[in-house]
Amino acid sequence: MTAGMTHDMKPVLVFDSGIGGLTVLREARVLMPERGFIYVADDAGFPYGDWEEQPLKERILDLFENLLKTYDPEAVIVACNTAFTLAGSDLRAAFPDRRFIGTVPAIKPAAERTRSGLVSVLATPGTVKRAYTRDLIQSFAGQCHVRLVGSQNLARLAEAYIRGEGADDAEILAEIAPCFVDRDGRRTDIVVLACTHYPFLANVFRRLAPWPVDWLDPAEAIARQARRLVPLTEGAEHPEAFDFAVFTSGNPDFSTRRLMQGFGLRMA
Repeated sequence: MTAGMTHDMKPVLVFDSGIGGLTVLREARVLMPERGFIYVADDAGFPYGDWEEQPLKERILDLFENLLKTYDPEAVIVACNTAFTLAGSDLRAAFPDRRFIGTVPAIKPAAERTRSGLVSVLATPGTVKRAYTRDLIQSFAGQCHVRLVGSQNLARLAEAYIRGEGADDAEILAEIAPCFVDRDGRRTDIVVLACTHYPFLANVFRRLAPWPVDWLDPAEAIARQARRLVPLTEGAEHPEAFDFAVFTSGNPDFSTRRLMQGFGLRMA
């Protein structure tokens, strides 16, 4: 990691367990063109769904202790449902002078949009079991039937797919099939994509789905929240020093490096 970075226009740091946060980065760049971005992928810890809660929380806090000192960002987008639902409150408590924009399952907008009252939340097992997720359902979707579907494999499949390695239809269908509920003449009409990796597979999901549903991607809403919290400096030009990616393994493979280039990110 590159230390001692300073610039009049501080960057926005986007953090994810892998490359799923690129879906959020893409939207944030549209709304914040004057800002530079640093993308941080904790690929050494990927996938987060396999971790026990306490060790993962400690890992995330340790990582941010270093990241915030090294890059001094204007704001941090935690573009990972698993990370933020687990450690978001701890991050804000540990670093109270920092702006954190979190990613949580889009249960409230799903409850507002559904017509059938049947909503599914497609997430990692960690996000599904989190009390934070249950609280969102209780607070905003009490009148809906919400099915929580924890996928052990989709994040890995999405990473392989976006790197150009392809994806097996049967394997993906097995992961999303529990989302579809047909009950008393009503059908699931909204599936919340509660992992930032999943939108990479959205077109595959649409093709394999047994009936059309609204696949709710929260990336744009996260970017809008970041724009609200990050001051817009009139006349500012996009800085040259930023727009790079950091991988905690220190050694991403060739296809990942090529993907970063496709998103306009150089490797740190």
